[in-house]
Amino acid sequence: MRTTRRIAPLIAGLGLALQLATSLGCATTDPAKVADKERRARSHYGLAMNHLREGRTGIAIRELLAAQALSPNDPWIDLSLAEAYRLKAHNAESERHLKRALELRPDLHAAKLNLSVLYIQSERYEEAVQLSQELLGDATFPVPWKALTNQGYALYKLGRNAEARQAFEHALEYHERFWPARLDLAILDEEEGRRLEALESLEQVLALKPGPVAEAECHYRIATIYISLGNRAKAVHHLSAASETKPSGEWGKRSADYLKRLR
Repeated sequence: MRTTRRIAPLIAGLGLALQLATSLGCATTDPAKVADKERRARSHYGLAMNHLREGRTGIAIRELLAAQALSPNDPWIDLSLAEAYRLKAHNAESERHLKRALELRPDLHAAKLNLSVLYIQSERYEEAVQLSQELLGDATFPVPWKALTNQGYALYKLGRNAEARQAFEHALEYHERFWPARLDLAILDEEEGRRLEALESLEQVLALKPGPVAEAECHYRIATIYISLGNRAKAVHHLSAASETKPSGEWGKRSADYLKRLR
C-alpha cells in the first residue's frame, strides 16, 4: 500500500468558509480597524484556498501566512497551513501547525485526523493508531470511517493484518461507498490469497468512479490478479485501461511496461 492515496485526511478549509477566531490579535478596539483586519484576513485565506485547489501550494502558503499575520489566533489558518506544508513534504512545519491548531481549539477534529495522516506519512504508525483511536472514542467525531481507514493502514504497516482488516470492514459499515477503505481491503485480500474477493472489491471501487489515479491502480491490480488466474486477455484489457486512464502516473506507467512484456 502507498500513503500518497491510501490515507484519508480531512483537508480543512478547501470547502469551508474561513472561521476566524474572535480575537484578531490586535491591540486596537476600533471596530472599523478590526473589521478591516478581518476582511483582509478572509481575502488572503480565500486566495490561498484557490491556489491550493489549483496545486499552487507555495503561493497558497504565502497567502496563508499573510492571513495568519492578521488573525494569529485562528486555528483554521494553522490547519490549512499544516495541510499546505504536508503537500510540500515539510512534515515538521506541518506537525507544528497541527499541534498549534489543537492548542487553540482542542476539539478541532480535522487537526487530529490530519495529524494521524502526517504520522502515517512519517512512518510513525503506533502514534497514528493511538490518535485514530482517540478520534474514534469521541462520540462527536463526524467521520469515523476516515479515522478507521487511517488506523487500518497504520495497523497494516505494523504487520497487524487481522486488526487492519477489522478496521477497514468497520469503516465500510459506517460508509459503504468510502472507496479508500474498500481498496485497502482488496489489497489485503490479494496479499492473503483471497483473489476472487479482491477482484470483487476492486470492481466495486471502479464502479464508484474514484478518480483517474485510483482507477488506474484498480485496473493494474485487477490485471495482475487475472495474470495469476491465467486469463491473459482480461489482464491485457485492464492494463490498457490503466495506461489510458492515467498515462503519466505511476500505475499507468507500470501498466504500459507490463503490456510491453506481454506482447
